[in-house]
Amino acid sequence: MVASGLVGIIITLVVIGLLLYLVELIPMDRTIKQIIRIIVIIAVVLWLLQAFGLIGSIGSLLHPAPVRPVR
Repeated sequence: MVASGLVGIIITLVVIGLLLYLVELIPMDRTIKQIIRIIVIIAVVLWLLQAFGLIGSIGSLLHPAPVRPVR
């Protein structure tokens, strides 16, 4: 079961790398390409941290649970 999860992660990273390579081939301004690259890399890093259990759900980071007052 762990091996299939790692294979899925590796396949996903290869596909993302291929997409980043294809973005480089599109005739676009260099600044726009760099912005796309940075956004994709940040998203992949967050996804990997979540996949390995180092951070919780991304939704809980954006909308944390309310803090209850201590009595």
